[in-house]
Amino acid sequence: MLARQFSAGLTLLHVVDDDQPAAQVEHEKTVSEATMREQIRTLPELRDVDCQILVVAAAPFDGILQTAESTAADLIVMGSHRKQLLRDVFIGTTIERVIRTGPRPVLMVNQEPAHPYRRVLAAVDLSEASAHAIRIGNELGLLDGVDLAAVHAFVPLAKGTMYVGGAPRADLEKYVSDERSKLRTELRSFLAAAGTQRGVPSCRAEEGDPYEVIEAAARETEAELVVIGTHGRTGVAKALLGSVAEQVLYRLGIDILAVPPPRG
Repeated sequence: MLARQFSAGLTLLHVVDDDQPAAQVEHEKTVSEATMREQIRTLPELRDVDCQILVVAAAPFDGILQTAESTAADLIVMGSHRKQLLRDVFIGTTIERVIRTGPRPVLMVNQEPAHPYRRVLAAVDLSEASAHAIRIGNELGLLDGVDLAAVHAFVPLAKGTMYVGGAPRADLEKYVSDERSKLRTELRSFLAAAGTQRGVPSCRAEEGDPYEVIEAAARETEAELVVIGTHGRTGVAKALLGSVAEQVLYRLGIDILAVPPPRG
């Protein structure tokens, strides 16, 4: 559907795991290519789409990344296999690795497509990673003509101190409300600087756990796609800064555009 919408070339890739005997690898490649060609002939969605088939032997995520590089792909599209018992293993070893180690945006598809995206939610932490994700969403055309909402989760830093100090409830609520209003203003300026083509009618700054805030905003806006940037860190920093994107990938049941930070 995206290829048709944007008149894009489409490469359909199947990776045969090369960690098995060579004869078995060649057999699986032959069978896979024949199966894919038969599927293409019977899929009306691929009619009039510039489409090529590639079957490669490699570790799954390596094969995906190498093919994306050799074909100069603008976008990698993958299904999440959420209904399978091995979902967590699949995401952990393939989708997550493609997103974590590759330089290209990845669209993880969780729902059966019925029409082009109409409602999109940008999950924003006011970092350069978030700004880059929005710019990539614009460049891919996924933010054109959609109802775009943005959400930012925050922790009011002084609230705990005020509470311990015995501040009245009304003062606590006013402080949180003032922080929310200030962050909404910052969010609108951030989105404009990131290159949104028009005003974003729904800018949400909500107190709470980031994943829970994103999940609630996606539900309330009936979003069909969530755009989120990843920080691409390693070690402890990656575990802390990348945890929100990982929770979104693992738990949110709608399509997700995950955008790694610019490399180099």
